[in-house]
Parts: sequence; C-alpha cells; structure tokens
Amino acid sequence: QVQVVESGGGSVQAGGSLTLSCDASGNTHQIFFMAWFRQAAGKEREGVAAIHVDSDYRYYADSVEGRFTISLVNRKTTLLLQMKDVRPEDTAMYYCATESRENYSGPWYEPGTYRYWGQGTQVTVSS
Repeated sequence: QVQVVESGGGSVQAGGSLTLSCDASGNTHQIFFMAWFRQAAGKEREGVAAIHVDSDYRYYADSVEGRFTISLVNRKTTLLLQMKDVRPEDTAMYYCATESRENYSGPWYEPGTYRYWGQGTQVTVSS
C-alpha cells in the first residue's frame, strides 16, 4: 500500500506560477510511476504529467508541455509539479497518482492505470 497527499494548490493570476507537491508514504520502494492528473468542473479527469521513477523519464500532456515541469525529490518520495505561465484553462482539482512495478501496465495518461490516489488540491487561475 502507498499513500499520497497533495499540497500547494491555491489561487493565482494568469501568467503566474505555482508549485504542487505530493508526499508519498508506505511501501514507497514499490513505486514505479508517479503522475499528476487534473479534473475541471464538468470534465473528465485528464493526465497532466508523469515520471518513471527509475529512469526519471518524463511525460507531458500537449496542453502543458513547456509550461509545467514534473520532478521527484526527497529520495524520490515527493513529487513536484512546477507550473509556469498558468492559464485560466489550467483551473482544476489536481490529483497525484502512483502505481507499483508489479501492477503498472500504462498508458501513463489513463486514470485506470493507477490504484493509489490523493484527495486532490485545487488550483484556480484568474484572468
């Protein structure tokens, strides 16, 4: 079992920056992939970015490529999402997700790929 807790959400003006954090605990040695998803009101949950824990290879949705950066710190138990040049369309609840090596089958952007989820942190971007 792995537990993840997000933090860092808030309100920001368009063009500004915000950094989200996700702290993992429990059987963290089993973690294979970690990802950020978001869900705007009335829309489906969508993959934002993901990282392969061993290789550090990173994946991004086209909508955030070049503006958001995903990274792992603290002995790979804290997942960050650095958001720059945010836009009103980035407004959503942001979720951290993770999956173990034994159960990961991909693709990284599908919510069903991950069993472990946080409660989410709200990001609101005003124009």
